[in-house]
Amino acid sequence: MASAAGDPLLPGEGSGNRRLGFLPSSIRLKTSVWSELGGAVGDLGTYIPIVLALSLASHLDLGTTLIFTALYNFATGLLFGIPMPVQPMKSIAAVALSSAHLTIPQIMSAGLAVAAVLLFLGATGLMTYIYRLLPLPVVRGIQLSQGLSFAFTAVKYIRYVQDFSHSSSASTAVARPLLGLDGLVLALAALLFIILSTGSGDDEDVASDGTVRRRRSCSRVPAALIVFALGLLLCFVRDPSIVQGLRFGPAPLQIVKITWDDFKIGFWEGAVPQLPLSVLNSVIAVCKLSSDLFPERAELSPARVSVSVGLMNFVGCWFGAMPCCHGAGGLAGQYRFGGRSGASVVFLAIGKLALGLVFGNSFVTILGQFPIGILGVMLLFSGIELAMASRDMGTKEESFVMLICAGVSLTGSSAALGFISGVVLYLLLRVRDVDYRGLVGRWGAGRRQTGNKVGGDGDEDA
Repeated sequence: MASAAGDPLLPGEGSGNRRLGFLPSSIRLKTSVWSELGGAVGDLGTYIPIVLALSLASHLDLGTTLIFTALYNFATGLLFGIPMPVQPMKSIAAVALSSAHLTIPQIMSAGLAVAAVLLFLGATGLMTYIYRLLPLPVVRGIQLSQGLSFAFTAVKYIRYVQDFSHSSSASTAVARPLLGLDGLVLALAALLFIILSTGSGDDEDVASDGTVRRRRSCSRVPAALIVFALGLLLCFVRDPSIVQGLRFGPAPLQIVKITWDDFKIGFWEGAVPQLPLSVLNSVIAVCKLSSDLFPERAELSPARVSVSVGLMNFVGCWFGAMPCCHGAGGLAGQYRFGGRSGASVVFLAIGKLALGLVFGNSFVTILGQFPIGILGVMLLFSGIELAMASRDMGTKEESFVMLICAGVSLTGSSAALGFISGVVLYLLLRVRDVDYRGLVGRWGAGRRQTGNKVGGDGDEDA
């Protein structure tokens, strides 16, 4: 969607872009600085809970992860020209935080295994064939299930107290207190503020006759950035002693020592459940969503996106950085809060890099005090934006396939199971539409024609 007239720093307009003409076009501002900064924090509702839980429960080096994901953000923003997210691999994180409790070498082994498969699929072009063959209703079903899953998790973050020392989605039975610096009132206030500022997330007001009207002035407020900044401020208000736990300087880089046993456990326990999600959500759903959100741009190449995920992890996993991928939910969140170009994730990269270099692993003491209700609010909008991508189903049959795929994915907590169900259902519906009577008639006519031709040839020979 294009930005409306009156927004500062539109492409090719305004002195800001003229002054920044030396920058690659992929990271030039498409809207305003504040809008791109708001988009930069749009996917942190997913990023922070996972890396915080792994840092507390599995001793992941947060400083190293911040530095490498910053480098990933910068590279993807420069290469793709959209707010391409960089998020932790969720299935690997879930297994690592479950009863299996993977060690750091096993987590990194799982990331390397997924990276190898995606790099192979992308480099050989197989990922492009998979993308072209997949029916759209199945892709929409995966997007809908992921979006609703995010929304359900977000509501748990808002309503219940969380314990991230055991899991990134460990909702306790304790209801969130009504008042307080991480209370229900604070979360609801953040929710109302974002709704009033951004509405349904549209860039423009479209009149009934199709004409585009001026944007509402409040829609230019960087709502997500303000809410996130408030959350950071409240970290120090909630526990002023966290300042004493900060240590300046980056954590020293170390090569993770991976044994053969580590690789086997990491592959079977972490990589196998992660692969379907990475292929479906990190590559295929991302490419499809990008074409929906940015129709004026050339469609992302599934092969390039797949290779991007592979190369990222082949570098960072050896140093203990959390295995990462792209994600449709992160893209939806960053777009929802104003990200329209690669500049959005470049801003995020600068922030992550600064935090990783200045505070290193000690930054976990700050994140540990971040109001989880606010993270839930941000995650809620990301999930809803992703789920709304499925609203373009034009027929009842397409909606039927999409909803079955989404329902199975949510019920079984498995994107792979939902994907298989959707594909099988789609093929069954195609088989049902075949005109068998017409096929039999054409086959019989062909047989008679062949017999007449053979008989005619025999008469000529005689």
